[in-house]
Amino acid sequence: MAGNFYSVRCGDCENEQVVFGKASTEVACAVCGTTLARPTGGKAEIEHEIVETVESR
Repeated sequence: MAGNFYSVRCGDCENEQVVFGKASTEVACAVCGTTLARPTGGKAEIEHEIVETVESR
């Protein structure tokens, strides 16, 4: 199973966090708790700004 990792910037607190593109659970910001990504059964729905692709597989 291949997937990408993305650096995502939280729109509320500007924290940058690495998120797996096929996350199977809801991913929350480590600083403020805002939801960054939601699972959809395949690719995760990333709700904030993707800064860069950290690792592409």
